[in-house]
Amino acid sequence: MNDRFTNSRPLDEGRLRSLDIARGVVMVLMAVDHVRVYASAEALGGLGQMSASLFVMRWVTHFCAPAFVFLAGVGAALRRSESKGELARYLAVRGVWLILLEFTVVRVAWTFSLAHYPYFLGGVIWAIGVSLVVLALLVRLPRAALIVFGLVVVAGHDAFDAQRQALAASLQDDRFAWFWQLLWFGGDVELGATGAQLAVLYSIVPWVGVMALGYAFGPVMKLEPARRRRICFALGGAALAAFLVLRGFNVYGNPWPWTSSPRGAWFTAFSFVNTDKYPASLQFVLMTLGPLLVALPWFERARGATSEILATFGRVPLLFYLLHIPLIHGLAIALAFARTGSIDPWFFANHPAAAPPTPDGLGYGVAAMVALTAFAVALLYLPSRAYATWKRSDPRPWMRLL
Repeated sequence: MNDRFTNSRPLDEGRLRSLDIARGVVMVLMAVDHVRVYASAEALGGLGQMSASLFVMRWVTHFCAPAFVFLAGVGAALRRSESKGELARYLAVRGVWLILLEFTVVRVAWTFSLAHYPYFLGGVIWAIGVSLVVLALLVRLPRAALIVFGLVVVAGHDAFDAQRQALAASLQDDRFAWFWQLLWFGGDVELGATGAQLAVLYSIVPWVGVMALGYAFGPVMKLEPARRRRICFALGGAALAAFLVLRGFNVYGNPWPWTSSPRGAWFTAFSFVNTDKYPASLQFVLMTLGPLLVALPWFERARGATSEILATFGRVPLLFYLLHIPLIHGLAIALAFARTGSIDPWFFANHPAAAPPTPDGLGYGVAAMVALTAFAVALLYLPSRAYATWKRSDPRPWMRLL
C-alpha cells in the first residue's frame, strides 16, 4: 500500500520506526534533564524564582517519563509469537531486572560513590520495572478491561488530591504506610529494621495505569497506516482538548490551579502548563501523552540523518539510559577540573534528588548545558549503533535484556 505515512522498513521484534524515533527523542530529552542535575548554575524552584529559560528546559523534559512508560507498554503488546503465559513471564523477569538495575548500576552512576547506601532511589527505571511486573499479572485480561483499569488509575487518583496530605499524615503510623507510599504518596520509605531507605520519586500510581493504556494501544500500531494515523490523531487530539478544558477551567485533574503571574504573560503561560509530576496528575498525563500520539504518524514519515540517529537511540533505550548518566556525570567532573584544577566532593553527593545546590563557580547557563548535552549524545551514537546491530543479529535471549 502506498501511503506517505508508511514505515520505510520494519524493525526487529515487531517494532516500528515511529516508535524508535519517539524513544530516541525521549532519550535525548532525558539527557538534557540529567545534564541539568550536574551542571546548572540555577536551582529548580517555584515560578517566582526560576528563569524562563530554565523553566522551558525543565518543562520539555516532562515528556520523557510518560512517553517512556507508555511506549514500554506498547512494546510489550508488539512482541511476536508469544502466548500470554510466555509474555507474562518475560514482563515479570524484565521488570525485576529493571528494578535491580535501578538500585545498583543506576544508583552508582548517579553518585560515583557507595557511601550513600543503603539509600535507594525509586526513579523512572524503577517505575517501569514495577509497572511491568504488574502488567504481567494483567495481560490475560480482555483489552477493554485493561483500558478501563488504565483510565481509572490515571484519571481517578486525582479525586483524592484534596485529601492526599491528610491521608498521608493519618497513615504515617500505620504498619502498611510503606505500601501507600509506594502506591501513591511517594517519599522516603523505611525498609524494615535494616536502616535502609527507599526514596520513592515515581510512585506506582499512575504509572501502572499509563503502561496498561500503552499495552492496550499497542494493537493500533499493527493497523494499516491510514487507519493508524487517524486513530493517533484522534486520541492525541482528544487528550490535548481534554487537557485544555480541564486546565483552562481548573475543573479537575491537578492539585493546584493555574494563575495569572505578576511576572508577565510568559510566566502566566508557564503556570498553565506547570502540572504535577509527583505523582503525575491526570492533566500532566494528558499534556504529555497527547502530543506524543499526535507526533507518531509524523515520526513514521521522518527521513534523513537526524531521524536515523534518533531511531538508533530508540532501538537501544535501556543501553542509552545506562550509559548516559555516568557519561554526563564524568563530563561534568572533567569540566569542573579543567576550570578549577580540583574536583569538588559535591560531585559525589546523593544525586539526583538529595544533593545540595551546585557550588558557586561550577554551574552553567542553559545554552552551555544544551551544548554539553549535544556533545554527550554525539559520544553515545557509535556505541548505540554498534549494540543495535549486534542485538539484531544475535539470537541469544540475554541480548534482549538491554
